[in-house]
Amino acid sequence: MDLQSLKNSVTSSPAFVVDATEVTNTLKVLEELRNQCGCKVLYSIKALPFSSVLELAKPFVDGFSVSSLFEARLADEILAGQGSIHLTTPGIRPDELDDIASLCTHISFNSLNQYQRFGDAAKAKASVGLRLNPKLSFLDDKRFDPCRPFSKLGVDIDELCRSTCLDQINGLHFHTIFSATDFTPLIKTIEKLQSRLGSRFASLKWLNLGGGYLFNRIEDHSRFIDMVRRLKSDFGIDVYIEPGKAVIGQAGHLIATVIDTFISDDKTIVVLDTSVNHNPEVFEYQRQPELHEHEPEGAYAAVLAGCTCLAGDIFGEYRFNKPLKMGDRVVFKHIGAYSLIKANRFNGHNLPDVYEVSSEKVTLLKHYDYADYRGQWVRDETVS
Repeated sequence: MDLQSLKNSVTSSPAFVVDATEVTNTLKVLEELRNQCGCKVLYSIKALPFSSVLELAKPFVDGFSVSSLFEARLADEILAGQGSIHLTTPGIRPDELDDIASLCTHISFNSLNQYQRFGDAAKAKASVGLRLNPKLSFLDDKRFDPCRPFSKLGVDIDELCRSTCLDQINGLHFHTIFSATDFTPLIKTIEKLQSRLGSRFASLKWLNLGGGYLFNRIEDHSRFIDMVRRLKSDFGIDVYIEPGKAVIGQAGHLIATVIDTFISDDKTIVVLDTSVNHNPEVFEYQRQPELHEHEPEGAYAAVLAGCTCLAGDIFGEYRFNKPLKMGDRVVFKHIGAYSLIKANRFNGHNLPDVYEVSSEKVTLLKHYDYADYRGQWVRDETVS
């Protein structure tokens, strides 16, 4: 269903829409990649853990990647024992370790201190590894760079090589990139790992290459396929990837309605019934999302603003072929990842309804109401 038809089919606003066809098409690309090289695919549910997305992914993946106890519990509920659950996080709490180890098949500890504190207990139930910081930066924007100076993410490769931990663990996990459309960073990272680890590389049972690669937007997968085949052939290890944004990023859209227009300092301001709090990365990273209705050469310009009292609740300035009017709908495209999962009810404005579109059918999956808002903020009388 095209976005214009979608705007007319969705009955409420604001609305977050998951395109099930787009999700499935991307999962088929990953499935074909798995068939060609033998890698194992995990959906990284932090991008969007909505149950319908997990159910769509389940037939195409080998499991889920998680970052917390709650994510692990949800992954276990959906998988029902039919797949792997890999966890890595800087934030393991001592009181949650037993539950995490019971739910997860693989745990990559984020630091040597974590491993020394929790490794022995976790090994009784899970395959244990370490998250590695290979000290290779490929991103200019340090906000997205896992390997930036003073990084909190992973064991410094020099520290790891000096330790004896490589003889005790089953695997390594690394993640060095964000929204990459080329495999060069991955190739360089593997080359450094093989150079530094030497023969100890062969003692590993698995290697998790992390996420950050937009596989569905990379036309030539041959370098990746060859690399994975060599790793499996030379070292006999399982190779995992854990795409998140690659699966859901292009498949999520936010539909909003114009509820006010006025002029401020000679610019047209259009207020929508949504806000950047429904897509927080707009404000966090000062990012202007794609708008379906934007016409670069359009004669009419307008600043699209959210409905909260935050002065910076601004989506950006866009152009149109005709002025927007009250009741018009607009669609922010390709915001499936890290949007609804971060959304909040600032100012008491409700979360968007959640829809799924498949072929010509639109289905309402989730509606929030005052009871949900009240339940978040009214004290629990049963807690002493």
